[in-house]
Amino acid sequence: MLLRKLDWRRLAPLTAVTVAAAVFTLLLIFVRLQWVPLESVDRTCAVDLNNLVARHGALISALNAVTLLGSTAVLCIVVGLAVILLAIRRRWRVALYLLVAGAGALVLDPVLKSLVGRLRPVLAHPIAHGTGSSFPSGHALGSMVCYGALLLVFLPAARGRWRTVLMMVVAAIILIVGISRILLGVHYVSDVIGGWAIGVIWLGITAIAFELTRSAGGRRVTDPVTEGLEPEDQPDLVLAEPEGGGSGPGRGWRSHGRVAAGILISWVLILGVVVGVGELITKYGTGNELGDRTLPRWFAAHRTPAETHWSLIFTTLGGEAGIVIAFLVASVVFLAITRRWRPVVYLATLMAGEIT
Repeated sequence: MLLRKLDWRRLAPLTAVTVAAAVFTLLLIFVRLQWVPLESVDRTCAVDLNNLVARHGALISALNAVTLLGSTAVLCIVVGLAVILLAIRRRWRVALYLLVAGAGALVLDPVLKSLVGRLRPVLAHPIAHGTGSSFPSGHALGSMVCYGALLLVFLPAARGRWRTVLMMVVAAIILIVGISRILLGVHYVSDVIGGWAIGVIWLGITAIAFELTRSAGGRRVTDPVTEGLEPEDQPDLVLAEPEGGGSGPGRGWRSHGRVAAGILISWVLILGVVVGVGELITKYGTGNELGDRTLPRWFAAHRTPAETHWSLIFTTLGGEAGIVIAFLVASVVFLAITRRWRPVVYLATLMAGEIT
């Protein structure tokens, strides 16, 4: 009965899941048995790549930045923002799908690592450090599931060549995150391949289950890889509608250019005033303007554990990470409600000016 419900368009996802399951099963057996050929290839690659990367500081910094895209914190933020947008647009089914897919990745990673218990690579010149066991790579697993699920959800919003571009971007992110874990020396090659394989398995299972619920509800069965999970939701999945331009050719761009020039000039003037006043105070002041010395000493003399605890909470909210997260959440909410880019551009301009 199940096979009758699945048409030929389901063969590609089922084949991908089957192949991924075979790959993961073989890797799991070889890793658990410490198969010598696999161990030899893994260790040789780890040592050679470590010797190559350890001499390039700029490359290490770039890899550390890239690998963050697959971290649990970043993936939770990205999926959370997408869920907020979908919830505001009342796309409850795909929002729930994202939550289930992401939660599954969070659970699979520590469970599989604890069951396998493989040690991470031990290198002569370590450039990064990872916690926990090595197989499979949590970054590879998480990025495959989360970015893959986001692709399946928002694919209907892309049209024409932009659909191909979106697929290529997602594939590139997943690829470079996995490669970064190998180059940083925190995972073996087989760890990353195993993470991708189990990610494909979980992503495929959840997508097929979602399509079965559509079929049970009398909806048209689609191919998630080419059409997305909910093709009929395309109008609500588009992030924002195009902004209206000027009446003449190039008029809108000239207007935007004048606004940008005015903002830049204002920013330079404000920066000049702030720096100038600061230079005058530090050079010719007494060091206690506005109580710069008296107030901190008074607070230090009257501090209590409870007040210190609350001050840490508020200073965290005012830190860079808290502000960036608030900016992202506000931007997604504005996009979901207004369907306009202007509020997001405004917030982004404020962020850029404050950070610089």
